[in-house]
Amino acid sequence: MEVILKEDVKSIGCAGDKVDVKPGYARNYLIPKGIALEVTSGNIKIIEAQKNKRLQKEQEIKANAEKIAQKLTGISCTIAVNSGEDDKIFGAVTNADVMAALSAEGVLIDKKDIVFEEDISKLGIYYCKVKLHPQVVQRVKVWVVKK
Repeated sequence: MEVILKEDVKSIGCAGDKVDVKPGYARNYLIPKGIALEVTSGNIKIIEAQKNKRLQKEQEIKANAEKIAQKLTGISCTIAVNSGEDDKIFGAVTNADVMAALSAEGVLIDKKDIVFEEDISKLGIYYCKVKLHPQVVQRVKVWVVKK
């Protein structure tokens, strides 16, 4: 039996795909749970409209991520920390510290999206990646200075 998937189903297909499954699986599981629809001209039009809406929403999200990436291009954030001998810092510079420094610059980023390229254990200049979207990643310069 041929059905159109409304959601991703492991080992069968992705949302919007037309797949051929056993009739019992479609009638007893996929269709009653709202995971799939029977293939009809009306259902095909509904799924296509949903696909177009989803693509448009993804493009808007990516465009917003690219705007934020443009803002981040010229920004380098400075984080003041206590340090000891040989410029070793006490504690560590965390994602939350970078998030706070970026928000002071006017860019709001979630700390989960900030990834360090290397551990920050001394004063100096470091880089971190900000993952704004799966296809949009921006490098940011982080200055770690003495308080």
